Amino acid sequence: MSPPRPVDERRAEAERYDLRRIHPVIHYGSASDRYAAWIDQVYPRDVWAGEVTTRRKSVGGQSYEERLLPVASVEDYFEHFGVLEIDSTYYRPLLEETGKPSPGLFSLEHYADAAPASARFVLKAPQQFVARRLRRKVDGRWAYVDNPDFMDAEGFARRFLIPAQQKLGVKLAAVVLEQPYERAADSPPSEAFVGEWARFLDAVPEAPYHVEVRSSHQLTARYFEWLSNAEVGFCFSHWQWLPPIVDQWRMAGERFTSATGTALLRLIQPRDMPFDESWRLAYPFEQAAPGLSDTTGARRMVDEATALCFQAVEAGVVLDVIGNNRAWGNTPDLDRALALRFLEFAERRGA
Repeated sequence: MSPPRPVDERRAEAERYDLRRIHPVIHYGSASDRYAAWIDQVYPRDVWAGEVTTRRKSVGGQSYEERLLPVASVEDYFEHFGVLEIDSTYYRPLLEETGKPSPGLFSLEHYADAAPASARFVLKAPQQFVARRLRRKVDGRWAYVDNPDFMDAEGFARRFLIPAQQKLGVKLAAVVLEQPYERAADSPPSEAFVGEWARFLDAVPEAPYHVEVRSSHQLTARYFEWLSNAEVGFCFSHWQWLPPIVDQWRMAGERFTSATGTALLRLIQPRDMPFDESWRLAYPFEQAAPGLSDTTGARRMVDEATALCFQAVEAGVVLDVIGNNRAWGNTPDLDRALALRFLEFAERRGA
């Protein structure tokens, strides 16, 4: 690896939201990208101000207006970031059961065409194949029901992974297998839980998988032993009911587990704060939100994320750091804060 560029040069880039060259193994990015609120930070006003569309979104019983840019804006996104997470694939497979393309497949194709050759994408696998229960309406009321497609390896490969690989090719950096939170009473014992994942991943095609389990009671020594032996990535996640990042690092045996030499850190929302509240505080995503960014928890999140970045540097592992508006109010500002904190310590350590 070549000597690091001067810190002052990298700091100046970070200040203007150019986070692509902070360090060769650290790639900063975002969960979703088309926010019109980022015009003047990421997206040039003269190009995109006239391209904004709107839609309504209901969160916590309240209606919000979302202002969005077209997929083509991803070209400007990658003038600032090194990686992009697309989470829309979590809600619907890329192919219908009949084999007909879903809207998500056309969207993914547009992303692949508009993004530069160096672009790296993180995709969330459809919940249809990794969630034990799904939220559905039953007799007019919302309820969680057993998922008949849970751990369906054939459906996962046919309706999601293979078409994703065909559309993105080498631009597919990681696949997040996010299993939603389960109460301990609704979960299998640890050995059975690990067995489910082992059988599933043995049956699906090879890909850069990173498993994100949101039930802390399943983060057992047996689980981490399996991840390490199977060389499957552990997805570090800053989320409502998960342990702090530093505790996750210790639980993982202070090692990165993926055979691909990559790791994934997702900064989703504050710990001990529900989705609805973090959304309300972050909206309209134009800047850092004091109720999110000016807290002890936010400072700890930044410090622990920075520490994990240095662990990746020491290990020579490529770490994708995915920010979220709900964690800070504005993802570009969060990633800038992370980069500046990293450079503060890099100046002392010569990194």
